[in-house]
Amino acid sequence: MATPPKRTVGVSLKMYFDLERTAEYVRACAPLAPLALSHNVDVFIIPDFISLTAVSTVLRLEAPTIRLGAQDCFWEDNGAYTGEVSPAVLKSVGCTLVELGHAERRRLFGENDVQVAKKAQAAVRNGMTPLVCIGEKTKDTIERAVQECRPQIESILEVTDKDVIFAYEPVWAIGQAEPASAEYVVAVVKELRKLCGIRPVRFLYGGSAGPGTFEAMKEGVDGLFLGRFAHDPKRFSEVIREVGAP
Repeated sequence: MATPPKRTVGVSLKMYFDLERTAEYVRACAPLAPLALSHNVDVFIIPDFISLTAVSTVLRLEAPTIRLGAQDCFWEDNGAYTGEVSPAVLKSVGCTLVELGHAERRRLFGENDVQVAKKAQAAVRNGMTPLVCIGEKTKDTIERAVQECRPQIESILEVTDKDVIFAYEPVWAIGQAEPASAEYVVAVVKELRKLCGIRPVRFLYGGSAGPGTFEAMKEGVDGLFLGRFAHDPKRFSEVIREVGAP
């Protein structure tokens, strides 16, 4: 039998913190590394680009088992691409994963599946794991959700056979008071997982996730991708314990 995907918890800080606040937050999260190890949970933190070097240093010295991620990358390693961020540079800074295709980037900057797939390929080429955000825009049937997410997944599977993390984030659930219902999420993810066959993939749920979210969804997802809830390290630790529970 295939080895079950490792349970995973991570947070993206988006653009909420300044440099000082980010440094404080990461130092406060560093003690969570032994907790995650004891519960066999893969933990990652994704700060803003400017903070990456400082965060990398803190994690390397104080919590080397917490993975460092970036919020995006370009699909070329170098060249005349003003304002873009090289995946090769991200790798050299210490990143081991790259968040790609978030609903905000698709909505605000017009990113599409083709571009996200090229970025995922670049991440893999540089030895990093793509963390690809997928999700339907409006709440409808399970069948419609799967239909909308299918090309988002297939475009990634076409360009790599390496480890991929999919963050299933129904767009309509992001920033809401409550996450999508567990029954709905489990049903959708089970269908999406079928598209991946025996490929090494993990599915995380994101979208107003917090305590209790994973317990209700653990039959379908491999962990959680957190937002503002995890800005409090104590709450972050609560979720790590929950995800790592038998």
